[in-house]
Amino acid sequence: MTDNGWSLGAGLDDRGVIVTGAASGIGRATAKAMADAGARVVAVDRDEQGVRQTIAEIGTPDRHIAIRFDLRDIGAIPHLVEQARDAVGSLWTLAHVAAVLRRQPLDEVTEDDWDLQLDVNLKASFFLNRAVGNAMVEAGGGGRIINFTSGAWLTGPASGSHAYVASKGGVVSMARGFAKHFGPHGILVNTVSPGQIDTPMQHVDNPAEIVEAAIQACPLRRIGQPEEVAAVVVFLASRHASFISGATINVSGASVMY
Repeated sequence: MTDNGWSLGAGLDDRGVIVTGAASGIGRATAKAMADAGARVVAVDRDEQGVRQTIAEIGTPDRHIAIRFDLRDIGAIPHLVEQARDAVGSLWTLAHVAAVLRRQPLDEVTEDDWDLQLDVNLKASFFLNRAVGNAMVEAGGGGRIINFTSGAWLTGPASGSHAYVASKGGVVSMARGFAKHFGPHGILVNTVSPGQIDTPMQHVDNPAEIVEAAIQACPLRRIGQPEEVAAVVVFLASRHASFISGATINVSGASVMY
C-alpha cells in the first residue's frame, strides 16, 4: 500500500499488528482492514480453521500469520507475543477483539459461566495488554493498544448478558489504567464500544425479535457491519489518532450516547 499521509490507515505500512478474535466477525474484518492499510497481521483465534481462512482471504500469506491460541492459557501469553514479534517484527498495534458471551437469565448464571467470561474477557485482556505493552516499551517506538467493550458497560446488561457486561465494564477501567501506565512511552491505549453489530456473537442465543427490536431502537434503524467497526480500529492505530488515549469510542449508531 502507498501511504500518502491522508489514508485512514496512514502510518501502518509494514507495522506489526496482532488481531485477536480474527476468525470471524469484527476480528476478521479488522485483520483484513489492517492488511489493506499495509500492516503485517498476526491473526489470533482459538478457531484454527476460521483464523486460517481469514489469512487466506487476506492473501499475501508471506506477510501475515495465523496462530491458534486459547486466551484462557494465561501462562502462554508471553510466548504468543514473542511468536508474533518473531513473525512480523516489532509490534505497533494490539487490536484485542476476542471475547466470549453466554446469554442466560441472571439466576441461571453458574460459577463456571462467570469464570469463563471473566477469564477470557477481562483476565486474559489484562495479561495480554501488559505483555504487548511491555514489548512495545522494550522496542522503544511507541504503539497502540485497542481493546473492546460493549455499550452495555454504560447502560447495563440486556438479553441475559450479566456476567459478560461485568467483564466488559472491567475492560474499560483496565484500559484507562494502562493508558496512564504506558502513556509516557508513547503507547496509546483505547477501547472501542460497538453497538448492535451483525456478527455471529450477535445472533447466538439471541431471538430474532430481540435483534429486530434493537435495530428499531437504533436511530439509524439498522444493524452495524463489522467493517464499520474495523475502520475505527484502523483509525485508532494510525498516525491520525496520535493524541487519543484513555478513550472509549462509541460505535453504536447512536443507540448509546455519551
